[in-house]
Amino acid sequence: MTPLSTSVFALPARLAAKADPALTAADERHFAAVAEALAQAVAEVSDQLDTLRRAPGGLGRAAMDRDVEVHRLSARLRTLRRFGLDVCLGRVVTDGDGDPVYVGRLGLTDSEGRRLLVDWRSPAAEPFFAATHGHPMGLASRRRYRWTAGRISDYWDEVFTADGLAGHAALDDQSAFIASLGSSRSPRMRDVLATIQADQDAIIRAGSKGALVVDGGPGTGKTVVALHRAAYLLYADPRLGHRRGGVLFVGPHQPYLAYVADVLPSLGEEGVRTCTVRDLLPEGAGAAPEADEEVARLKSSTGMATEAIERAVRLYEEPPTEGMTVETYWADLPLTPADWADAFAAPEPGTPHNEAREQIWDELTGILREKMEEDEDEPVSDQLFRRSLRQNRELVTALNRAWPMLEPTELVGDLWSVPAYLRMCAPWLGPDEVRLLQRKDAPHAWTVSDLPLLDAARHRLGDPDAAARKRRREAAAEAERERMADVIGDILAADEDGEGAVTMLRGQDLRDTLVDDGALPEDPLASLEGPFAHIVVDEAQELTDAEWQMLLQRCPSRSFTIVGDRAQARHGFTESWEERLARAGVDRVQLASLTVNYRTPEEVMAEAEQAVRVALPDANVPTSIRRSGIPVRRGEVGELEAVLAGWLAEHEEGTACVIGAPEFQERARVRSLTPTLAKGLEFDLVVVVDPAAFGDGIEGAVDRYVAMTRATQRLVVLEPGGAGSRC
Repeated sequence: MTPLSTSVFALPARLAAKADPALTAADERHFAAVAEALAQAVAEVSDQLDTLRRAPGGLGRAAMDRDVEVHRLSARLRTLRRFGLDVCLGRVVTDGDGDPVYVGRLGLTDSEGRRLLVDWRSPAAEPFFAATHGHPMGLASRRRYRWTAGRISDYWDEVFTADGLAGHAALDDQSAFIASLGSSRSPRMRDVLATIQADQDAIIRAGSKGALVVDGGPGTGKTVVALHRAAYLLYADPRLGHRRGGVLFVGPHQPYLAYVADVLPSLGEEGVRTCTVRDLLPEGAGAAPEADEEVARLKSSTGMATEAIERAVRLYEEPPTEGMTVETYWADLPLTPADWADAFAAPEPGTPHNEAREQIWDELTGILREKMEEDEDEPVSDQLFRRSLRQNRELVTALNRAWPMLEPTELVGDLWSVPAYLRMCAPWLGPDEVRLLQRKDAPHAWTVSDLPLLDAARHRLGDPDAAARKRRREAAAEAERERMADVIGDILAADEDGEGAVTMLRGQDLRDTLVDDGALPEDPLASLEGPFAHIVVDEAQELTDAEWQMLLQRCPSRSFTIVGDRAQARHGFTESWEERLARAGVDRVQLASLTVNYRTPEEVMAEAEQAVRVALPDANVPTSIRRSGIPVRRGEVGELEAVLAGWLAEHEEGTACVIGAPEFQERARVRSLTPTLAKGLEFDLVVVVDPAAFGDGIEGAVDRYVAMTRATQRLVVLEPGGAGSRC
């Protein structure tokens, strides 16, 4: 084993006692082996990747399998190169066993197969996160590392038995987790894998069947749990692998997604799709907030996103009530109303409207073909008969009128511009409500509240180009079959006796299996269309019934992790989670609560609690477990620049945020956000400007609560009336 050129420990002078070789020598030896194994793993994976990329691409399934393996090896190499020795999180020593087990972001073995690191998601690593003094899970001790620039700048030991001391543990008055809370925030969330607590770990490792609701107030680690759970489930649950649907992570807004972008890759997982509800539709990027709260309420109901859209489509699915004669090159064929009805009944239940049209056409073709008496000497091929029908303008026009191809945007736009149409599709709306929803001059000026209806229409209608792509694919497949028939013919001609396995090539089924699927045109799949095997939803308390339908459409298994805080719902949340989700259509709900606020200092939380209880007396405000010693400061709005300048001069690291001053220009290490866009984020310093201007009632109280609880160290509240006024 090659020794490390420098010690992996870079402890400051004040921690000299922890640098005792009796405490660190075993780690030094182990990290030397880890360093050697990492270098070897990087070299091996790089060689495998280079070899695979130089190899012929192949066709069909072989090409796809090669691409999958290239993707897997590339992700593995990125993870290996992303970390050095800091791939190790810590170690545990089991009671009665002197050999430490080291826990890493990924599993690692040396050239002899000796396990150097166990993956943090494996069952063997669970005690590292879940053990407590009340339930030690067989541990004698646990050590967690703090890494700075690739070296250990501190570590914390916990002992669970008397034998755990044994000269191998350095005890102090800070756990790794509490110490981590005092570190400065950066523009992006860092994973806190080494400091996951037992209550959080139990939620991360919970099963994926049904819906798990993680309810907790600010600072309880809901987002941390959600992100780590996504990575854990992909590793531990074979039903959720990328080839089986994968995991979708839905966040509240783009600043949030940018903030957490590094977390999942740092956990060894790059396969999770992340998005906001807006991102699920192309119209989402330009959708404006709904200006009228009553309009938003009317559109947000499940009925509008399901029943109204269903009625709107059904109006375009009425078979003709009059018969017609279809002229062909060979005969004039009658098509009765009963024939039309039979054809319209042909699509299988659940077939999207636009895709069902091709099934109707196939049924019409079959009905007419049965009515044609053929000349046995000159039979008409199916292909020629079908082609002649597609050229029959009268028949095509009749089908287009009875079952037209529809666009989702036109369907929804008509609801907002044709009152009679809306009344037919949503008969529960009163005359005043119908008038309120009309916007005749701009029916396609989409708002966020329109997105669930557009999504429902998109799924109900299906892709209008699907039929054309299907015909192109069928034509390409037929060409492939003809090509393979020529190849098979050459093989059979070369077989002198026509016996043996080669005769199997005469079978049509086998000829079909030889068609190269990779040579056929691919259907473009929208990456966010799903279906997904599991969906994680953060800040879920804000979703409307109609928005839940968008997610349910993408997760047929109803396997969800739902993360939220009822006290942070801007429009109120009077139901229980079980009641709320049952109304939206989510069943099999289990509830897990996080009640300890690890992030927000007690001084800040006391101020925030007063702000929210004005409107929500029963808000489930979590209990802070630390004090910063820094009181909340109050002042006048005019002091904003001085507050920021003083803080920036005093702190070389960390981030600040100004909330409530839209005119404020962002600068290095200082963000400017609304309360809504600050959700899910955290900053060392938060300056709340004119909180009374956030509004009255629940919405204003929640915005003030959210804004204040973004602070991890210091909160400043600036008001127009000066320090004497209160929000």
